[in-house]
Amino acid sequence: MSSLPLDAPMKPLDPHAIAGDSQAILEFLAEYYRDVDKYPVRAADLEPGRVRKLLPEAAPEHGEPMEHILEDVRRDILPGLTHWQSPRFFAFFPMNASSAGLAGEMLSVGLNVVPFVWAASPAAAELESVVVDWMARLFGLPRRFLFSSGGGGVLQGSTCEAVVCTLAAARDRALGRLGGHEAIARLVVYASDQTHATFQKGARLVGIPPSNFHVIRTSAASGYGLTAEAVRAAVDHDVGLGLVPLYLCATVGTTGLGAVDHVRELGEEALRHGMWMHLDAAYAGSAAICPEFQDYLDGAELADSYLKNVGADDDGAGKAPAAIDYKDWQISMTRRFRAIKLWVILRRYGAAGMRAHIRRHVAAAKWFEQRVAADERFEVVVPRRFSLVCFRLAPRSGLDDDGDDDATNHVNRDLLAAVNASGRAFMTHFVVDGKFVIRLAVGGASTELQHVMEVWDLLQGKAAEVLQHYVKPNGL
Repeated sequence: MSSLPLDAPMKPLDPHAIAGDSQAILEFLAEYYRDVDKYPVRAADLEPGRVRKLLPEAAPEHGEPMEHILEDVRRDILPGLTHWQSPRFFAFFPMNASSAGLAGEMLSVGLNVVPFVWAASPAAAELESVVVDWMARLFGLPRRFLFSSGGGGVLQGSTCEAVVCTLAAARDRALGRLGGHEAIARLVVYASDQTHATFQKGARLVGIPPSNFHVIRTSAASGYGLTAEAVRAAVDHDVGLGLVPLYLCATVGTTGLGAVDHVRELGEEALRHGMWMHLDAAYAGSAAICPEFQDYLDGAELADSYLKNVGADDDGAGKAPAAIDYKDWQISMTRRFRAIKLWVILRRYGAAGMRAHIRRHVAAAKWFEQRVAADERFEVVVPRRFSLVCFRLAPRSGLDDDGDDDATNHVNRDLLAAVNASGRAFMTHFVVDGKFVIRLAVGGASTELQHVMEVWDLLQGKAAEVLQHYVKPNGL
């Protein structure tokens, strides 16, 4: 196949080209997933600007065969990637792919409809209302979150967009009660010191003064979960100053530690002051498809909105409309046909398949936590609830005896750096109460127990190497 001749008309949707190019890409991806475990999980020793040096300064004048493009991807792009789909990726929270997700994405992009209003693609808009109700039922959410009961949900483009929408809805409701926009300077948003920074960004975007975003401290005593007592003290103080409580974020599965807030107690506190309570379960909400984890959502009926990383649900205010214009449920006017992707995934794997997948990851994380707890060189910093294990190396070399937290933190920084530099695993860290904590987030689509066992062996070996540099003369 050669470049397109100058006089050849461009046919972007030529059926033969679609079939040929798609087949080439599918074969490329199948090869990539067969070999992904062979790549260093994280690209190492790369400097910014590498790709710019490899690629031409201008776009090509004439089209090129897909085979040439994919070869450039293999040569120039893959070596510079962090391989999020590697089974040894334990950083952040894994961004899972699947064959069903790929198929659904192909349908979404291939059909390429824009269901921003119902009339623009009725079936797309209606399919979205169906699948978000499916998800709400899988999570065991109260009926008030369902379209069929006057609630409803939307598949947002990102968590950040969903957060901004909930904050804007809360703001507008409060300003309507207070009689005008000038009252915005009195509105206060409450979150814990474990709440994701997205909420601070979102509050600023909807006009809440930065000084009115009040962060409430948590402690190890509550498992770093936000308590009603702490919220009550903060709110009562602010009300005494003439401020208006607007929005309270409760989290099930915080990003740093996987902590769980006391949802029901926080919901009752929010009701006391007419606050909007948002339930953020962007990470751990997926576990709620397993009945044994649904107790963590106890009190969800008191929430005004609920966020899980497939979309956002709102408790609604009455009868659901027969025709939904989703442009009014999001920031942007246009939108993609996301619902068909989720629909394909749900149908392809079923609830039972997804429950089994989550349980395997939770079991692997439990296995890892037990190994950490049994090794006297390590400690589990917070009890595991889902598939995130937070731990650190606490060398018994006199460092801790001297109260030298900085020295212990240096040890753990070196350990994490050594593991990541090996290319055999990738993890990230968090800092809580001045402690540098290593996070192992099990959740990759291809991650099995054997990969968790391998990373434990890797950690033990690197720990021995690192500790050699910190051992005092009196030994461990």
